[in-house]
Amino acid sequence: MSIEYVLPNDIEKRSFEIIQSELGDVDIPEKIRPIVLRAIHTTADFDYLENLYFSENAVDKALSALENGALIVTDTNMARSGINKAALARHGCESACFMADEDVAETAKRLGTTRASVSVDKAAALGRPIIYAAGNAPTALLRLCEHIEKGDFIPELVIGVPVGFVNVVQSKEMLINSGIPCIVARGRKGGSNVAAAICNALLYMLDAKKNGEK
Repeated sequence: MSIEYVLPNDIEKRSFEIIQSELGDVDIPEKIRPIVLRAIHTTADFDYLENLYFSENAVDKALSALENGALIVTDTNMARSGINKAALARHGCESACFMADEDVAETAKRLGTTRASVSVDKAAALGRPIIYAAGNAPTALLRLCEHIEKGDFIPELVIGVPVGFVNVVQSKEMLINSGIPCIVARGRKGGSNVAAAICNALLYMLDAKKNGEK
């Protein structure tokens, strides 16, 4: 097997060329294509071609929210760190993660619940448009669904891609059934890197939209 020499600045471009080549004639709807391709690029896993679920008009609603400066809240600092800061700034958006906040840890301990669940409550109390990106904690999705059912916190979009085994599949299906705009990696796969990748794909799609690209 020979080594392919690629200039550092061309590695991402070449990666997408390889993905396109391996996809062949697979038809991906244009509206979701950038998100699916970036999830595959981030994970080297072509299963995301099949397991990514998009609720009706989820992408359009997400782009509208970002255009209006929505706050992206993540369930891990890893996911937050993976979101392109320059792209956020271009659109007047911010990101936040409350998992390491002292008040979140204290409340979670007092209530006997997870920090992810309390972080959702903290986001809900902000009273501003939010895109919630969960790549690690199914309890974040479960708590979001409770708020959605009560009607006291309705995010602009939920990115539901926690990875793992305990309540992962169940929480994702609950999110889908909640009727909230969402992008979900069905099954056990996902992760903070996937959550960040989807956020970045949306930001880059907004770049393209503002630049008049298709």
